[in-house]
Amino acid sequence: MAEFLDTVNGYVWSDALVYLCLAAGIYFSVRSRFLQLRQVPEMIRLMVKGEKSASGVSSFQALAISLSGRIGTGNIAGVATAIAFGGPGAMFWMWAMAFLGASTSFVECTLGQIYKTRDRITGEYRGGPAYYLSRAMAHTKAAPAFKVYGFLFAGVTVLSCGVLLPGVQSNSMVSAMQQAWEISEWVGAAGAALVLAVVIVGGVKRIAAFASVVVPFMAVGYMLVALIVVVVDAGEIPSVLTTIFGAAFGTGAAFGAIIGAAVMWGVKRGIYSNEAGQGNGPHAAAAAEVSHPAKQGFVQAFAVYFDTLFVCSATGFLILSTGAYRVFEGGTADGATLADGGALPSDVAVGPSFVQVGFDTLWSGAGSTFVAVSLAFFCLTTIIAYYYIAETNLRFLLDKYGTATIPFLRRSAGWSATVVLQALILMSVVVGAVSTAAEAWALGDIGVGLMAWLNIVGILILQQPAYKALRDYEKQQRAGVDPVFDPKSLGIAGATFWESYEQSSDKERAPARA
Repeated sequence: MAEFLDTVNGYVWSDALVYLCLAAGIYFSVRSRFLQLRQVPEMIRLMVKGEKSASGVSSFQALAISLSGRIGTGNIAGVATAIAFGGPGAMFWMWAMAFLGASTSFVECTLGQIYKTRDRITGEYRGGPAYYLSRAMAHTKAAPAFKVYGFLFAGVTVLSCGVLLPGVQSNSMVSAMQQAWEISEWVGAAGAALVLAVVIVGGVKRIAAFASVVVPFMAVGYMLVALIVVVVDAGEIPSVLTTIFGAAFGTGAAFGAIIGAAVMWGVKRGIYSNEAGQGNGPHAAAAAEVSHPAKQGFVQAFAVYFDTLFVCSATGFLILSTGAYRVFEGGTADGATLADGGALPSDVAVGPSFVQVGFDTLWSGAGSTFVAVSLAFFCLTTIIAYYYIAETNLRFLLDKYGTATIPFLRRSAGWSATVVLQALILMSVVVGAVSTAAEAWALGDIGVGLMAWLNIVGILILQQPAYKALRDYEKQQRAGVDPVFDPKSLGIAGATFWESYEQSSDKERAPARA
């Protein structure tokens, strides 16, 4: 099984996908005139300002849902594996992917808002790649092909977020708990499944409420404690930076031979962590109540920075400044260990243990517990976000199969399919928790890679409406008004939600105008 997964993973995460992600980020950055630099003040302003309604959540809640999917084991175990198999230089390529990925995230999340719709069963806003892939070209001769493309993405996303990805989170969470408290993996798996069952049956509103409280608190708390360790070892920071940049470009003697691995693992784990281009962010972005799609595009672009430049960097500096790592050649822990690649003893497994040992250098015995608690919150909120994304795509698939025309059938089919999805994701959590780390990560990487291939190709084709929205937003911004979106005046077809937005009699869902 492990061999089969490695083979499939090798095809999905070939060099072609790595360089496609980098090239797309460069292209979107240039095309947007580096909005990820120009619009940082606006990103921060919009992050804390916004409205919500009976149908949509606030910009901050949408950001929290998005961050709950982004901030997880990728920020802890993911950084550790990137350094272990790509060397310290992988940190630079994670930063590069975050900077470039912010523009990618803007494009995909703005498209998610433009082509969002209202769920016919729950009344909540829904959107994401499946929606914009099937709607953006609906007025052209290519409509049938893009409908199939949207259907394909929805099916892959239900599989990835409902089955393949949750196991990575539960595996790392339970592994950290075993390291800290020596509890049975089955006990950890059962506890996680119970908490998740309580939250996910409540729908997007309960998910948003849970994420908006837990995610910011835990993320800031984790960063502060990690930074305390780094400050204590402040004398190592110049050496750490020199090592990172030297290893990133192969100028360091110890890591020159694995520069290709640094790029591969930096990009791979960067996307796994911040999800820019993967297609997860647009689902949360579409749930927000805003007066202009670009608003949520800006907010989600900042989410990429928060995830990688803040949280992942805190982990990376902690590991490297304390020497709590080892570097292997060949991409697995079976490869040869580089002589200058860290100072961890050979019996410490790759993953959360790197971070736990790093914390223990300052608080002996307390580091393992702190990381285990942090991972428990991060991983649970990430799995909840995965469920929301899988459910959104399940709704899309149900609407494509005639259930939308018969109210009773639509409601009963939607309820039944949702229950099956909830059962599947809970089973995936338990199975992932008791699997080996290699198997869990291989499944997760396959899920991320498949979604990224489909989504990046899609947004490269459909990008134009996002840039029309950007130019329109900046024009109204310069005029000193609160931007309001009118797709017809911009020549954007298929944005049916926004076409009827101003005429809607549902005043409860209309946000206040400045």
